[in-house]
Amino acid sequence: MATFKVKLRLSMLEGREGELYYQVIHNRIVRQIKTGYKVFPREWDACASEFVLPVQDENRKTYVEALKEKVAWDMSRLRRIAAAFERKRMAYSADEVVEAFLHRKEADSLFVFTEKLAFRLQQSGRMRTGETYIAALHSFMRFRNGKDVLLDEVDAELITAYESYLKTENVSMNTISFYMRILRAVYNRAVEKELVEQRHPFKHVYTGIEKTVKRAVPLKIIRRIKELDFTYYPSLDYARDLFLFSFYTRGMSFVDMAFLKKNDLVNGILSYRRKKTGQLLFIKWERCMQEIVDKYPENPSPYLLPIIKQAGSGERLQYKNASALVNRRLKEVGEKAGLSVPLTMYVARHSWASIAKSKNIPVSVISEGMGHDSETTTLIYLTSLDTTVVDKANKLILSEL
Repeated sequence: MATFKVKLRLSMLEGREGELYYQVIHNRIVRQIKTGYKVFPREWDACASEFVLPVQDENRKTYVEALKEKVAWDMSRLRRIAAAFERKRMAYSADEVVEAFLHRKEADSLFVFTEKLAFRLQQSGRMRTGETYIAALHSFMRFRNGKDVLLDEVDAELITAYESYLKTENVSMNTISFYMRILRAVYNRAVEKELVEQRHPFKHVYTGIEKTVKRAVPLKIIRRIKELDFTYYPSLDYARDLFLFSFYTRGMSFVDMAFLKKNDLVNGILSYRRKKTGQLLFIKWERCMQEIVDKYPENPSPYLLPIIKQAGSGERLQYKNASALVNRRLKEVGEKAGLSVPLTMYVARHSWASIAKSKNIPVSVISEGMGHDSETTTLIYLTSLDTTVVDKANKLILSEL
């Protein structure tokens, strides 16, 4: 079986970036693949063969994180190529592995083209969007049993078969639509680049949005959740606190909570930029928010909440692991609160909006408070509002808890 390593070729000039390359070893023959990916020596641990994320430079950290994802994908592709040769029980060489890796050009492969789009999104700081592209690709790869497909082969018959596969896997219609819309965006991008002719392969599959089970809960339920005694259940207490913090902050998403920094809170105003839309929001700091922060030992990292505890070391992975854990614990919290529907972080966001509406707060104020982008219909007629109006709306809700 072939083995693969990632190496860094240092620059001849001191202080300049080096270039990563892949080493393919098979039957004692060693071959190299140039990547064009460049990092500084301080961003690469040669002994452990892994990336070292910068701590101070946010832009550089985003770049290295995206590069880490891309290299992981490339290594996965190399292993899949070798495994395919092994399954055929035929002799092969390191050169053939390299050739197979390089053969699938962007213009040929749906898998490679999608990977590159995801990588570019992550490089530009749109990590979450890039991850959704990867999630959709993973789903499609499972449907294909890992077998790649040419962009020219993407037609209505193939996409309809994929939809049927998802239905047999009991995937919800909204999730099916989610995957289809991402793949359609990838295909349309290929059309724009004149890599494939537009044949509208998605016209017969579902790409709409079904009405989902109501996620919002009334204020009395929020109050019940707040009053639960979790003295002997610290993990449930922690999950409940993060849920309440989201509600207190007008339904702030978990990813935005995770990446809040201590210096985002200045003179009683919390400011942050939504990861999803890039919109800058300001929230008046309330006592109930401070109580949650004070409840936990001061986080040694620059982050405000104890979600990401080790700065500069797999922060995105820490956030994702914490999100999964908190949502699992919230389901237990919901059961103890007697809820008939699963409690998740999304419930906090939906509940704030629903309760605000029940208080006759204008939809435009609610939209501003939640940081909705122009994609929502409520923002069609929304004008820029003074943030104090939103803060008063939030205080009105919190005062009744």
